[in-house]
Amino acid sequence: MTPMTYEPTLASLNAHPVPQWYDDAKFGIFIHWGMWAIPAFAGSSGSIGEIFRDHFDKAVAMTPYTEWYENAIKVPGTPSAKFHAEMYGNMPYSDFRDPFLETIDQWDPDAWADQFARAGAKYVVLVTKHHDGFCLWPSDVKNPKRDNWYSRRDIVGELGEAVRARGMRYGLYYSGGIDWSFNPKPLRTLGEFISSAPRGKYPAYATAQVRELIERYRPSILWNDISWPTPLAPQLQLFADYYNEIDDGVVNDRWMPQSWKTALMRLPPVRRSFDRAVRKRMQSESASKGITPPKPPHFDFQTPEYATFSDIAQNKWEATRGMSHSFGFNRNDTDADYLSAEEIVHGFADAVSKNGNLLLNVGPRGDNGTIPKEQTTRLDAFGNWITRNSQGVYGTRPWTRAEGKAIADGETLDVRFTCTDTALYAHVLSATRPQQLTISDLPVTADTHINLLGHGPVQWQGNATSVTLTLPAKTDADPAWTLAIPHPAT
Repeated sequence: MTPMTYEPTLASLNAHPVPQWYDDAKFGIFIHWGMWAIPAFAGSSGSIGEIFRDHFDKAVAMTPYTEWYENAIKVPGTPSAKFHAEMYGNMPYSDFRDPFLETIDQWDPDAWADQFARAGAKYVVLVTKHHDGFCLWPSDVKNPKRDNWYSRRDIVGELGEAVRARGMRYGLYYSGGIDWSFNPKPLRTLGEFISSAPRGKYPAYATAQVRELIERYRPSILWNDISWPTPLAPQLQLFADYYNEIDDGVVNDRWMPQSWKTALMRLPPVRRSFDRAVRKRMQSESASKGITPPKPPHFDFQTPEYATFSDIAQNKWEATRGMSHSFGFNRNDTDADYLSAEEIVHGFADAVSKNGNLLLNVGPRGDNGTIPKEQTTRLDAFGNWITRNSQGVYGTRPWTRAEGKAIADGETLDVRFTCTDTALYAHVLSATRPQQLTISDLPVTADTHINLLGHGPVQWQGNATSVTLTLPAKTDADPAWTLAIPHPAT
C-alpha cells in the first residue's frame, strides 16, 4: 500500500490514523534521566494534584517531580531550596553536568533494554531534553545560552539501537514548551508556568532540534511536553514532514501552539485572573484526578498524567505516570512510596479496557545509571503477569463496556473487559481467587468454552444473564487473572 502524502493543513493531518502497532502495543516504558538525578531530591509528599490543591501559590516549585529541581531551588523557602543550600551551598544547577557526564560513561543501554523487554513493553519513550534544556544526544544545533549543554555520549542513539534490537518501538520526548536555559525566571504558579515558553531564538532552536531528532533517529513517537513555541502554521508543516518521513509515526497531545491566547497569558493581570480561577477549581475537585492536558488542534493520542478516564474514550489515549509520585529518581522514596505491582496491573487493565495504553516511567539513578531495585522488582512482577495474560491484552480493543462486577463469597470484585474479533476477556482485579465466581451479562451460549488464561478450561453454569464459574485453586502470586470467553459465532 502506498503511504499517504500529508499536507500542512488540519484537514490533511487529521486524516492520519492511529497506526495499528500503537493501538496493539498497550504497554510502554517512559524514561526520565538527567542531571536532576544527581541531587535526586523533591521534598513534597503527595501527588501532583494534591500539591496544586494545597500549595497553589508555590505549587510549580514544590512539585514531587525531581526533574523540576532547577526551578525549585530558585524559589526561597521550598524544601528543595533548603536541601540545596545545606548540601551544595551556592553551587549552580549547571555544576551537576560534570558528575552526570561521568555517570553517563558507565551507563549500559543493553541492561535497560533487557529489563524493558522482560517487563513486556512494546515501546520505549526516552526524555531527550527536559525543562533544564540539557540534551542527551550530541546535537549539532547550538544552544546560544549555554555552551556544551549536551551529552558527549549519544544516549538517544545507543538506547534506540538496544531497544529496536529487542523488537520494541522507540519514541522520543522533547520539552518544547519549557527550557530553563533560555528562560531561567523562577516559576511558582500554573499561570507563570504555562506562560513561560521562551521566545526570541528559542522557537527556531526547538524546531531545528526536533527535526534533527527525526532525521537522525527516526522515532515512532514524537512526545512533546507542555506546549509548542511556534504558531500553528509552522507546527503543521513539522507534522506533515514527520508523517511523510515516518508514515506509521504518532504525535501526542501536548503541542498547543502559540496564539493570541498564549500571548494574553503573558500579561500579569490575565495571569493572575487565570491563577485565581484554577485555584478555586482545584479546591472543589478531587486532587486525585491528576492532569489532563487541553486538546491542541492536532494530535494522535491524549496523555492524562497521574489520571485516567471514567469510561471508554473515543480518542486513543495513554496513561502516563511514575511508579512513585515523581518521574525522576527521588532519594527520599522508600518502598512504601511506590505503587505495588497489584496497583500497577489494576491501573493497566483499567486503561486498556477504556481504549488506553500505559506509559509507565522509570527514573534511573544519577550515581551509576542503573534503575533502582524498587522499580525493577515491580517491572519484573508486571512482566510475569502480562506474559501469562498476554492473549487478553496485546492487540485487544475495548468491548461494549469497560467495567463490570463479579460476586464471590459475598464480596464484590472489580472486572475490566477487553476483546478481539474472536473472544471477550474479563480481567478480574483481585490477588485472591475464590472457588466460585458469578459475573452478570456475558455473551455465552450452551456451547461456550470458558478458559482461565495460564490454566485452561473452567466449568460454568448459567446463561447470558448470570454465569457462575468454578475455578481452580490459585498457585501463583498474580495480582489479577483473566477469563477468555469465545464469541458465540467462533
